[in-house]
Amino acid sequence: MRVAQAALSTLQANISAGVFRQGQVDWADVHQIAERLAFKHTVKGGHRSFDVLHVASALHLGAAEFLTFDGNQKKLAEAEGLVVPLKV
Repeated sequence: MRVAQAALSTLQANISAGVFRQGQVDWADVHQIAERLAFKHTVKGGHRSFDVLHVASALHLGAAEFLTFDGNQKKLAEAEGLVVPLKV
C-alpha cells in the first residue's frame, strides 16, 4: 500500500510541476476515430475495444508517441503513425 501511495504522490507532484499534460477530450470525436480504427484494423489485427479507444484518444489529442506494454496495441498505434519507443 505504501508503494502505491508513493507512486500516486509522485504522479500528483509531476502533474503539478507540468511534467504531464492533461488534455480535454471530445468523446464524440474519439468515438468517431475509434470506429474508423476498428473498421480498418480490428478484423485483421484482433484489437480489443479499450486498446482501440486508447489509440483513438492519443490520435485525438495529437500525440506523437504512445506508451504501451501490449504488443497488439503497439501494432495498432504504429499502424496509425504513432511512435512506440518501448520494446514490447
